[in-house]
Amino acid sequence: MSKPGLPQGTRDFSAAVVRKRNYIFQTIQQVFELYGFQPLETPAMENLDTLMGKYGEEGDKLIFKILNNGLDNPSKQEQIIADFQKVLEGKNTKGITERALRYDLTIPFARYVAMNYGQLTLPFKRYQIQPVWRADRPQKGRYREFYQCDADVVGSNSLLNEVELTNIYATVFDQLGIPVEIRINSRKILAALAEVCGGADKMIDITVAIDKLDKIGIEKVKEELTERGLNNDQINIIEKYLSITGTSDEKITQLESLIGNNEPGQQGIMEINHVLSSSQLSTNNCQLIPDFTLARGLNYYTGIIFEVKALNVQMGSIGGGGRYDDLTGLFGVPNVPGVGISFGVDRIYDVMEELQLFPDTVQIGSKVLFFNLGASESKNAFSLLQQLRQSGIAGELFHEQSKFDKQFKYAEKKNIPFVIIIGSKEMENGTCVVKDLQKGTQEEMAQASLVGYFK
Repeated sequence: MSKPGLPQGTRDFSAAVVRKRNYIFQTIQQVFELYGFQPLETPAMENLDTLMGKYGEEGDKLIFKILNNGLDNPSKQEQIIADFQKVLEGKNTKGITERALRYDLTIPFARYVAMNYGQLTLPFKRYQIQPVWRADRPQKGRYREFYQCDADVVGSNSLLNEVELTNIYATVFDQLGIPVEIRINSRKILAALAEVCGGADKMIDITVAIDKLDKIGIEKVKEELTERGLNNDQINIIEKYLSITGTSDEKITQLESLIGNNEPGQQGIMEINHVLSSSQLSTNNCQLIPDFTLARGLNYYTGIIFEVKALNVQMGSIGGGGRYDDLTGLFGVPNVPGVGISFGVDRIYDVMEELQLFPDTVQIGSKVLFFNLGASESKNAFSLLQQLRQSGIAGELFHEQSKFDKQFKYAEKKNIPFVIIIGSKEMENGTCVVKDLQKGTQEEMAQASLVGYFK
C-alpha cells in the first residue's frame, strides 16, 4: 500500500493551527460586522462560463476545471476523445467540463448580485469568508487551496466606500498587531498611462507586465512590454512612471507632470488625494501610501485599487482589492458600481507566526481537567464537570484511572490551565483540590463553589 499524502498546495490543519486561524477569522468578521457588512456564502463550484474570461489571460490559466460525470460511457467514447483533443489544444468544451472551482469570491458575488438584484437593499454590503482554489505553483505564502475574506459594497459610486474599506484594513491589522503598508493606486491613472503610450488598447498589456514588477524586476518587465508590441519610446515613458518616488505629495507632483493633462489621469489623482486626506487612520501600526507601480492584474478593476504589505517580513501581499464599476454587467445587469477588498488569511497566518503575534490564550481549549482516581471519584467528577459545561466552562475528565504523572502530562500537552483532583477524602468532605498549572499554585475549596470560581 502506498504511503498516504496530500495534493500539492493543500494542507491539513491541527487543532493548534485551527485555533490560530479562527482567531484571525473572528477578528476580521467582527470588524466587517462593525462596519455594517452582512454575511454571504456561495457554492464551491460555479459554471465554467461564469468564471472564464473574468480574470485576464493569466488568471484563466489558473482555474481548476471539474471533469463531467459519465466520461467512461462506452457509447460516447468517440465524441469524448474528440472533446479531449480540443482540451489538449487549450480550448474548453462542455462535453468534458462545464463547472470549475471558484477562483476568488468577487465573481461569484457579482453573479449573486445579478441573480438577486431586484431583492437587494442598495447599497448592498456583504462579507464572505470561504476557500478558493487556484492551479498555481505552490511556494511560500502561495497555495492551491486557501481562504479569502472579502468585503464588498455594490450600488454606490461614493468614495466614502473606499475610505471605509481603507479603515477596515487598518482596524483589522491593528487588532492583529501586524504593522502594514496600505498601498493605493487607480486604474484610471493606469488608463491614462496607456493613452500617453499610444492608446487605451495597450492598457491590458501594460498592467499585466507592471503587475509582475515585484517578482521579475524592471528589466524583465521591459522585455515583456517589448514582446507585447510596445516600442522604445513607450517603454521609456512606462519606466519613468515606474521610477516615481518620494513622499505622497512628491509622487503626485511627478505623476501630474507625466500624465496630469489626461482627463482619466486627473480624475484618478483626485480620487487618490480624496482617500489619502479622508481616511483619518487612528493607528500608528498602519501607513497609507500611494504606489503607482501597483497594477492588480485582474481586468475588472476600474478605479481605486488596494494592496496591503506586511512590514518587517518577507511576504507577498496580504490583502488587496479595488473598484469595479460594471462587474455585474458581465451577467446581464449593467451599470451597478462596486468596490471591495480581500484578506489573504493564509499569508496573514504565516506573517503572525513569523512575528510571534498570536496571544497565548488562543491555544486554550479546555479550561479544566478532572483527574480520574477511580469509579466513584470519576462519577463525582463527571457530575461537577457537567455543571461547569452548562455554565459555559469547557472541560474534560481523563478517560481512565491512571497515575498522576500521566494525567498531568496530558493537561500540559493540551495547554489545559487547571486540573481538579477529587479523591476519597475530598468526596467525604465535599471539597476538591484546584491546581493552577500556569501559576504553580493550588487551593482546596467546596465543590459547590467551582462554578463561581471559574466564572
